[in-house]
Amino acid sequence: MTPLTPQTVDHILFLGSHADDIEIGCGGTVLKLLEEHPSARVTWVVLCAAGERRAEAQASAENFLAGVSGEIIIKDFRDRYLPYQGEKVKDFLHELAQKFASDAQPDLIFTHRREDMHQDHRLTAELTWNAFRNHLIFEYEIPKYEGDLGQPNVFVPIAKAVCQRKVD
Repeated sequence: MTPLTPQTVDHILFLGSHADDIEIGCGGTVLKLLEEHPSARVTWVVLCAAGERRAEAQASAENFLAGVSGEIIIKDFRDRYLPYQGEKVKDFLHELAQKFASDAQPDLIFTHRREDMHQDHRLTAELTWNAFRNHLIFEYEIPKYEGDLGQPNVFVPIAKAVCQRKVD
């Protein structure tokens, strides 16, 4: 794999368990990266989104990725039950990794934090590391009711305008 420099961000993979996880966990970073690398290709994956949540996930991803080349993949694994569907989720992520083996490999991957208390988030993170062993992976956090925030080692400074766009 080519060493990553600011000029070599060609493909970014974002993985989220639920319809709003990527947006909440690293939405500002998404917008900043795409502003700095407008030619980057994005693969945006949501694992649990059915019915109304599927439409929400699609609309939000399209909004975040407006003008960006890439692919939005929305799966309908059962919300709150990912650990019980682990084999199917693992198969999907390995198929995704295999697809990239013959296509453009992601330069960066964003996924949930492995120590997240939410079982769906935790499984997504664990299987990301399993399927994408030779990639640069950043884990993001989602502030939740149980307050299981970790000790981040990277903070991405976000301009006020980018923050407002994320919120909008």
